[in-house]
Amino acid sequence: MDLDVSELDGACHCGGVKFHVQLKNGLRTARRCTCSYCQMRGAVAVSAALGGLTITEGQDLLTLYRFNTGTAQHFFCSRCGIYTHHQRRSNPQEYGVNVACLEGLGPFDFPEVPVNDGVNHPSDPGNAPRLAGWLRFEPAG
Repeated sequence: MDLDVSELDGACHCGGVKFHVQLKNGLRTARRCTCSYCQMRGAVAVSAALGGLTITEGQDLLTLYRFNTGTAQHFFCSRCGIYTHHQRRSNPQEYGVNVACLEGLGPFDFPEVPVNDGVNHPSDPGNAPRLAGWLRFEPAG
């Protein structure tokens, strides 16, 4: 896996939503989060600037979900239900992009992924960014 890859194409499961992304610092930004939504979603996300993601097909299929403060915008395909990307609450100038949607990649390509503390979100008063732990994948055999 090339951690320094800078641009990739991506799509949802059904292929209705397609996009091109320019990554910030390649795949080195891969991470998870412990907030209630991310726990249920279970995706590994990498970072892109707001101007670094272009929907090339299926803009009309994207559905938006917001919760809590409403700052973060979570986008998913209305046909297959797959989360493709979100505008971050921790940095509204960035998108988090689902690595499972990126061509040739998946969450199990990362042997170790940092998990940020989203329960005690750094955007909440009195909280600083904090690492909650690590998610590890070790292939069997």
